[in-house]
Amino acid sequence: MLDETTHYSLLKTLEENPGLSQRDLAKRLGVSLGKINFCLNALVQKGSLKINNFRNSDNKLAYAYLLTPSGVEQKARMTVEFLKIKIREYERLRTEIEELQREAEQKNLLEKAHE
Repeated sequence: MLDETTHYSLLKTLEENPGLSQRDLAKRLGVSLGKINFCLNALVQKGSLKINNFRNSDNKLAYAYLLTPSGVEQKARMTVEFLKIKIREYERLRTEIEELQREAEQKNLLEKAHE
């Protein structure tokens, strides 16, 4: 299966663009076509995704990948978890930036004292 970030991105992309081909999904997510196929089948097996056939503008048979209520719920839970992770990452970065700014300010003061 995909790592959590790619898994979330797949669910988000499918929710926003259910008519994308597997090839387009693979390109957008930066994974192989085989991995997308495997993951879509796994999501269908878990009941998170259903596949509908439709005719596209070229009158060719295409597929729409639709999140089921279970899939929507799964994506919502993942959204909350990713938000928590991103907030923690932001806090760590903010602390690191503040430390670097203090260090730069101290060095600047030291350089001025040597002039």
